[in-house]
Formats: sequence, C-alpha cells, structure tokens
Amino acid sequence: MNQTKKAAFTTLGCKLNFSETSIISRKVEAAGFEKTGFNAKADVYVINTCTVTDHADKKFKQYVKQALKQNPDAMVIAIGCYAQLKPEELADVEGVDMVLGIEEKFRLPQYIQHLGKKEKAEIHSCEVAASTAFFSAYSAGDRTRSFLKIQDGCDYPCTYCTIPMARGKSRNGTVEEIVANATEIANQGIQEIVITGVNIGTFTDYSNGQKRAFSDLIKALDQVNGIKRYRISSIEPNLLTDEIIEFVAQSGKFLPHFHIPLQSGSNELLKRMKRRYLRELYAEKVQKIKSLMPHAAIGVDVIIGFPGETDDRFLETYKFLNELDIAYLHVFTYSERPNTEAVKMDGVVPKPVRSKRSKMLRGLSAKKLMAFYQSQLGTVHEVLFEKAEKENRMFGYTENYVKVVYPYDAKLVNTVQKIKLQTVDSQGYVTGEILQ
Repeated sequence: MNQTKKAAFTTLGCKLNFSETSIISRKVEAAGFEKTGFNAKADVYVINTCTVTDHADKKFKQYVKQALKQNPDAMVIAIGCYAQLKPEELADVEGVDMVLGIEEKFRLPQYIQHLGKKEKAEIHSCEVAASTAFFSAYSAGDRTRSFLKIQDGCDYPCTYCTIPMARGKSRNGTVEEIVANATEIANQGIQEIVITGVNIGTFTDYSNGQKRAFSDLIKALDQVNGIKRYRISSIEPNLLTDEIIEFVAQSGKFLPHFHIPLQSGSNELLKRMKRRYLRELYAEKVQKIKSLMPHAAIGVDVIIGFPGETDDRFLETYKFLNELDIAYLHVFTYSERPNTEAVKMDGVVPKPVRSKRSKMLRGLSAKKLMAFYQSQLGTVHEVLFEKAEKENRMFGYTENYVKVVYPYDAKLVNTVQKIKLQTVDSQGYVTGEILQ
C-alpha cells in the first residue's frame, strides 16, 4: 500500500507571504499530500522566500540544509520574491531542485506530481511584467488570526526597493471576492483578520461598472458576520485618507492600530528615496489618528543608513520620531539591493555607522513601547488569546496591540476577554485581570 506523501512549508518575510504559503499548502493537501512540520521528515520541502533583506537571502540556504538533513532524498522547491527576482541564483544552491516564479508557485501541485531529486534545478518563471493575474489567499488553520491578501504588486518606484521587480504591477481582487474569503475565514471560527498586501492603499476595484477604493472595501468587510476584529497592516501615509481614519474610529470591528511606513524623518532623504510624501504629511496623519483615537497604537517603519544619511539627517529622523506620538518602530538597516537606483547613489554610509544608528533607534523604540504600555495601565481592553504556550503562560493582544501575558488556560484560546491592564512585567509584557 502506498504511503501518503508528505509536504513541508516554511515562510520568510512578510504577512503577505504567510497568506500565500497557507493557500498554496492547502492546494497541495487537496492534491493528496499530508502537510507536516518543516523540522520533520517530508518528501518535498517548500521555502517561500523574501528579498527585502540580506538576512532573508542567507536564511534560505540554512533552510535548504535543514530540509536535506531531515531527508537527503527530498525534493526542495523555492518560491516567492527571491525566486522570481533571482531564479538562477537559487537554482545554483546545492540541494535545490526547482524554482517557481510569481504565478507558477500557485500551480505547485502540478509540479510535484513526480517527486525526486533533479540533476539540475528546474526554473519555471514568467517575466514579471507579464504577470497580471491576482491570486487570492488567506492563512488559516494554524493561527488565531488570519492574514487576508487583498492586493499584490506595487507601482511605486522607491529607489531602495526590489518588490516591484519581484511582484510586478499593482493588482487586486474584487470587493466581492475578498468579502467571500472573509466569510470563509469567519466560518472557520477565526476571530481576527489582518488585511495585507504589498501596497494595500492602492486597492481599486473597477468591476460592476464602478470604481471602489480601499475605503469601500473595508466598509464591506465590516459587514461580514462572524469576524470580531480587523487590523489594517502597513499602509502608505499618502494613501491613509481621512475617510479611512474616520471610519476606523467609529467602527466596532476595525481596530485602533495603524502601521505606517515613514522610512526617514528627513525630507531630503524622502525625496532621494522617491517616497510620495514629506514628513509634514506624516505628522498630520499621526495627529489625525490620535485626535480621534487617543488610545490607538501607531507603528512606524524606518530605514537607517540610506545613502546620503549624514549625521545631521539621522538626528533629524531621531528627533522627529522622538516627538511623534507613536507606539513602536520597525527599524531596517539599509542593505544594497542589485538593480535599484539607490545602489548607484553617493553618500554611502559605512556599515558600522548603520549598525550604531540602528541600535539607537531600536533603543528609542523600546522607550516608546514602554511609555505606550504604561499609558494603558488601569484601562480595560478586549484581548484575543492565542494558542501558543510558553512557560505555562499564554499571550494575546488588545485591540490597540498591547501584548498581554496570562497564566495558561486552554479554555481561553481563541476567545476575546475583557481585561484590566495592571503592570508591565520584567520581560516587557503587560499583565492583567480578567473581568467577569
């Protein structure tokens, strides 16, 4: 009797990648494979790659070695942004059998009908410019929340970024398709949806003879029964309209949590990056959010060490962030990416200086987060508890993204509880008391 073949998946990078890995793995299961953990023995290992940082590139090779250690005869397949951008480079990694591009990854089941190691890695990849299809996706089965993909690709020519080269032009599904996916998620008992994509604010649906924007989509999602909470993932400041902010402020489901990329607090650097706003607009957006939702959490992406970042321009960024009413930072140390405009720019910042500045901003982020958490103590929030257990403790997030720790209780998993926030513990988590 033939044993069921096993497939294992791992994901590098963003929430969008997680949603795509989830839908691809479900297609593979539907084709007759059993899904297993990446640290277990499998017949095929699939690595969903990222190209945003050098770290993600290096991590890929570590995962290939990990897979072959589990099963030297297993088929190893690379998918994702790095696979689209540099297929030959991945194909040359020892142990890799197949590289699938931007559209081909969604047809993975047909590529693994005949398993086995290849003498030479196969590359199946269309030109990114030829990719116009939108493949809907959402994560499910292994999380309390689901990442719902609403959009793919990007038309913004930021000088440091390879995403448009890896994912192509901006495109999205229809409002109806995305609402249908949200309904499927609700039917699985998942409480929270994180709306994700490459540049979600560009969402534009021309179906049914009308033009519907991102604001129209979130209003439609707000009507889906069974979903308690929605989070909007990263959205560009120039696309975060007053209409969106005002809707979130009065919605019972959309949470007071925004993640807004800044990248630099220097207008000169924002121009060099070809961002579509200046720091003044960014400050206006933060002020608008906090005026309507004083308890809102605002997260900020910032790139340190971009070419032309002098000491004065870095200090400009530091002071700007220090004065903003924000909750935390995601700090990215600039790394040179081939075929981007920034690679040819003058004013290269030495790597030790980049590292020092990144450390300074990470320190500022820790200070900001602690201040935000302290400001929430004594208030009552709704916490969605996750199933992960660590040292007999469980974790959950308030609607405004405060991470709460609580003694483990299996009955609380995937439930929303009213909690009075009490203290910040030594590990930086917030403790609280469940209100009956």
